[in-house]
Amino acid sequence: MGKHALLSASSSHRWLACPPSARLCENYEDTGSEYAQQGTDAHSLGEHKLKLSLGMETKDPTEGLEFYDEEMEECACGYAEYVLSLVEEAKKTCKDPVVLIEQRLDFSRYVEEGFGTGDCVIIADGTLYIIDYKHGKGVEVSAEGNPQMMLYALGALELFDGIYDIDAVRMAIYQPRRENVSVYGMAKEDLLQWAEGELTERAKLAYAGEGEFCAGEHCKFCKAKAVCRKRAEYNLELAKYDFEMPATLEDDEIAAILVKADELAAWAADVKEFALQQALSGVKYAGFKVVAGRSNRKYTDEDAVADTVKKAGFDPYEPKLLGITAMEKLLGKKKFAEILKGLVEKPQGKPVLVLETDKRPEMNTAEQDFREEEK
Repeated sequence: MGKHALLSASSSHRWLACPPSARLCENYEDTGSEYAQQGTDAHSLGEHKLKLSLGMETKDPTEGLEFYDEEMEECACGYAEYVLSLVEEAKKTCKDPVVLIEQRLDFSRYVEEGFGTGDCVIIADGTLYIIDYKHGKGVEVSAEGNPQMMLYALGALELFDGIYDIDAVRMAIYQPRRENVSVYGMAKEDLLQWAEGELTERAKLAYAGEGEFCAGEHCKFCKAKAVCRKRAEYNLELAKYDFEMPATLEDDEIAAILVKADELAAWAADVKEFALQQALSGVKYAGFKVVAGRSNRKYTDEDAVADTVKKAGFDPYEPKLLGITAMEKLLGKKKFAEILKGLVEKPQGKPVLVLETDKRPEMNTAEQDFREEEK
């Protein structure tokens, strides 16, 4: 496995917001996950599909992909199609644009030992295209002001700015499982101004392990998130509401709690998981012990169970229509949409209270409905 940069582009959102976290994370090992491996598999397949589309030499990786399925196949094909559309767009201003896939990009001019790997880079006269594939569907990722994309752009400018007359950067995130294609453009001069100012200053602090710890949304990607004191202080600020007067909270106090509620729950879960792993390795926490959790009964041999039940004169199986996700996987998304059009509906979801910045339209509340009826 290749060397990872201390100040990588993929972790830049964290170390720019909390510079000393970069060195702190060196004390903790990377713990892989199924989600991470799934993302790696998806990138490998996307790279293969894109190379095929561009007529480049490539080897089909599907046999070695642990999480390959129909959905991943469709996502990879969609990614290749999207990149090809950008290549065609680039050809409008450049006869022969350069397309680089999984390109190492060095931005160490601004960030000490800084480098990363860009999923796809297109270089054409006038415009530099940076494309990043995101397979995850937990969080919708935006290209606007995205430091990972901006660092990749700086690395690409280091390679090609002297060869091509680039004056604008266009950054695109392709996130198919969220049906999200986010595009953001900026002038090259604005990018360089950011690099020579805010970026360079924060990167120096991060590389030295200096600056102030800062808790926030970026903590979820930090290896020290379960034991970070700053994050604990940030979340425990909510404890003050236990002692506030009067006996009931005011609306503005509830709003203040809501802002941090999800982060507080995530922090508590991180601490509990860390403590469990430590306890399993021998650490004793006063007042706590490790026990076997609840479990469900299961068959030891399903075939033997079926045979035994049949011999007893009973049918061990029940006919059941595949669920929508399983059916879509069976048919493929295109076939599913084609033959089941009109037979699938998506009811309105259960009401959820979210921040005003959420992209979903606001629901009508009972009070709003009442007001409309009075008109």
